[in-house]
Amino acid sequence: MHLLLLSNSTQHDRGYLEHALDTVTGFLPAGGRLVFVPYAIADHDGYTAQVRDALAGAGIDVRGVHEGGDPLARLGEADAVFVGGGNSFRLLSALYRTGLREALIKAVGAGLPYMGASAGTNMVAPSLRTTNDMPIVEPPSFEALGLVPFQINPHYLDPDPASTHKGETREERLTEFLEENDVPVLGLREGSWLRVDGDRAALGGARDARLFRRGAAPREIAVGADLSELLGTTPAFDSPA
Repeated sequence: MHLLLLSNSTQHDRGYLEHALDTVTGFLPAGGRLVFVPYAIADHDGYTAQVRDALAGAGIDVRGVHEGGDPLARLGEADAVFVGGGNSFRLLSALYRTGLREALIKAVGAGLPYMGASAGTNMVAPSLRTTNDMPIVEPPSFEALGLVPFQINPHYLDPDPASTHKGETREERLTEFLEENDVPVLGLREGSWLRVDGDRAALGGARDARLFRRGAAPREIAVGADLSELLGTTPAFDSPA
């Protein structure tokens, strides 16, 4: 299995995918057909065009999975797949509706390279339960692709000690999750990504990550760290502490 899981696709003051372009183009097959899944945003054509423009210089042929009327056929033609960011609930609902959820599990498990960003990164976890998004639609289930056995929280934000906002911090919300579920959560700060190749996983990008486990203090994970141990996780949901 080959996964490139970006926390974000757009970095402050940078163009779309610009902050990770070398890593992205190194991951995707040169001259290959990349099928883009735009369902996390309402404007599928505009979103696909944005990805096509960003990767044009690398000679990557980008096709929207929605183009041509049969998403499963488009996926079957792909040399790699990119699942874009947006609203995770809308995205997962569309994957169920189109049959792409099962098709992606099968294709990626058989070796199709998978790149995700933000909501697309959320999809590889077992469950949608650690997304930051508002549930603007109701998918049939919170069960996502389960390509990795742990949870990921893209766009992870550290608590701001100077803030006067009284709502929960991201750390508090993930701690609440671990009170009800026993599965590690990798908080990916913007500018970072996780690379998985077979039984190896490593943190890449420009910023460290934060790892949450039940019964332990959150731990900082340095860029370049080996996170392969997480691939051996046995997740337990609805398992109160």
